[in-house]
Amino acid sequence: MTRIFARGIESGDYGLKEEWRKLKDAPRVIKAGHRLWHASPGHWNKVMVAPSTAPPQTIYIHVVDLPPGGHNQKHGHQNEALFYILEGKGHEVHDGQRYDWEAGDVVIVHNDCVHQHFNDSPDRPARAVVIKPKPLYMFLNLIQQRTVERVPKQDKSYLPPEHSPDK
Repeated sequence: MTRIFARGIESGDYGLKEEWRKLKDAPRVIKAGHRLWHASPGHWNKVMVAPSTAPPQTIYIHVVDLPPGGHNQKHGHQNEALFYILEGKGHEVHDGQRYDWEAGDVVIVHNDCVHQHFNDSPDRPARAVVIKPKPLYMFLNLIQQRTVERVPKQDKSYLPPEHSPDK
């Protein structure tokens, strides 16, 4: 899969009329049903906005679904991230410190923080919208990101509630 995180702007006219036209013609509503869920280590991920899917070149937005009792890999990255918790109850571990969360909370992952997300419910998924300036950081060559601790292979028996292999 080719990922585009920055695009060149060429114009003989400093007014950038072509770029304004593209922005004006771009969709203002992105339908969740038009985006696919993808398996990631320990969780499911649905990319909603990225430079390759919509005009914003500085923001990356995705939805994360943690299965009941699940957690993702322990990892770190240079860019900040905001998690708006849509449903569920769980906790984070940021640089060794635990932070509890539940639906309606906002979780802030600071720059260069080694962290991991946990769903504390044994029978219900947890879901969050994640907003990051990752494309901007990549454009500025601030690209440190690493996995600290991997999770076992994902249990493929769990699918996000509206996941459909036909989509």
